[in-house]
Parts: sequence; structure tokens; C-alpha cells
Amino acid sequence: MDPVVAKDLYVRMLRIRTVEEKIAELYPEQQMRCPVHLSVGQEAVAVGACAALESEDYAFSTHRSHAHYLAKGGNLKAMLGELYGRVTGCCQGKGGSMHLVDRSVGFLGAVPIVGSTIPIGVGAAFGTLLRKDRRVTIVFLGDGATEEGVFHEAVNFAVLKRLPVVFVCENNFFSVYSSLDVRQPSTREIYELVRGYGLESHQGDGNDVEAVYGLTKAAVEKARAGRGPTFLEFKTYRWREHCGPHYDNHVGYRSEQEFEEWKGRCPVARLKQRLLQRGLVTQQDLDGTEATLTGEIEEAVAFAKSSPFPDPQLLGAHLYAP
Repeated sequence: MDPVVAKDLYVRMLRIRTVEEKIAELYPEQQMRCPVHLSVGQEAVAVGACAALESEDYAFSTHRSHAHYLAKGGNLKAMLGELYGRVTGCCQGKGGSMHLVDRSVGFLGAVPIVGSTIPIGVGAAFGTLLRKDRRVTIVFLGDGATEEGVFHEAVNFAVLKRLPVVFVCENNFFSVYSSLDVRQPSTREIYELVRGYGLESHQGDGNDVEAVYGLTKAAVEKARAGRGPTFLEFKTYRWREHCGPHYDNHVGYRSEQEFEEWKGRCPVARLKQRLLQRGLVTQQDLDGTEATLTGEIEEAVAFAKSSPFPDPQLLGAHLYAP
């Protein structure tokens, strides 16, 4: 991989990790009055996939949206403002963590209902096809979303119309506290199931950002060339609880051993080690990057906390299209 690209991927992942660790630290203050679903441990999928896009391309997210938003170029101050419910948020403080939208960077929406952005993303891709523009749409989804009927309907339509869309499945093995083996047959892989629709499908290491970038880049180029959709399944693992800033291994739905094994595959640490081994960065470079990110995040937090709340008159705005 190009050294410049590799270093950029590392900085993007570290930025998301540092932001979400800061959110986890601040959340108990109870000033963020919305649920938060953190992506700590899963940064490679968001960063690798979005790095393969162009700025005008579209992205659709899930309830676990922070990483996707930031990886697509979203404004950190606007995201934190949204979490704090302030008017400077990307949705003027009315959406919160699970409803991030920022059309200026092609981030067209995150919705908490599982699978609900999949048909919207397919509709957006259909619109670009009808308008004959060159945008590609990427739709992020979890393993649980593949069990929803709307996923199968949307995938079928995307294949039928050869839409310029890439489905990126973050398979972290859990739907809240239900593991994959109690929801789907153990003899079947998700990407193999999707191939039944005639959809080109691949499976990759979701904790290897370079692998994610490579597979997504090929799928995006294919879509942009008018050769239809692709489905990519990336196996990864969330470290923190399903919803909230804490750890929840004590609940008993996963073992401490399993958690530690996946933590040992940390996507940020893996790329950091590669960069050092390849001589692309020094420890001094990395220390400087961390200091810069810490400063940026502290500034963004201060901005969000000092921003005003939305005027009550804004409650009725943006409910209907003009």
C-alpha cells in the first residue's frame, strides 16, 4: 500500500478511537442526553471503507454511527454538538447520536431501526443511476440487519437494476446480547447467503484496515464503472457494551477470554506496528499525532459544551420537505 495512504488510515482510526474513548469518559456527566453506541474495536471497517470513496459519494449508517460519520469526513465539532443537543450540531441538536446527517459530506443518514437505512441507501443509488451521475453509495449494516426482510428486498432490487451501491456488513457476532450462532445456522456464512441473489460477495478481516480498503476500493471502482453492486462482509468485534460507555462482559453473553482474544487483534495497534516495522513512522511521529488529536478533541468538546441549545421554534422545522 502507498505509504501516504497507510499513514492516513492510521491517523483516521486513531482519531475515531480517541474521540469515542473521550465520549465514554464524559458520558457519565449526563450532559449528553442521548444513547451512544460506540465502535471501539471496529474502526478499521469504517475507515477502510470510507477511504475508498470520493467526497461526493454517499454513505448511510446504522445506530453505531460515529465512526462512519467521522470517516466520511464529518465535522467533529458538529458531531459532538449533536450529542450534547446543541444548535451547532449537524442536526441542530434534534437528532442525537443515532440520527447523524450531514449532506455537505455526503453522509445522508443514520437511523436506529435495524436495517432501515438499507432501502433508503438503495433508493439513493437508484436516484444517481437515473440522474446519470457518477456517485457511488455505500450502505453500512450489521450482521443482525441481514435477518430483516427489507435487506433481502433491497439487495434483490440492487442486483436487478445493477445499482452503484456497496453493502458493507460489520459482522461483530452480536445483536445486542444474542450471538450469531443462536440467530443463524452455524454452517452458513453471511456473504455466501447473499451470493444467492447473484450479488458478488466477499468476506474479509474487519480488523485489518488495509484489507478493508483494498476490497472496498475494488467494489467502489466496479460500481462507478456501471458494473453493479457488491456485498462485503467484514468480521470485527466491539469492545464496549452494546449501548453505552461501559464494558459488559459480566453480563455473561461473551467470555472474558473471547474479549481478550479480539482485543489482541486491535486494528489501531496492528497498523501502528506495521508502520513502525516498515519504517514509515517513528515513535516521535506517533506521539506528535496523538498530541494533535488530543488537542483537537478537547477543543471540540469545549465548543460543544459552550454552544447554545436550539430555540424551541426549531422543533417544527425540517419535519417535511419544502
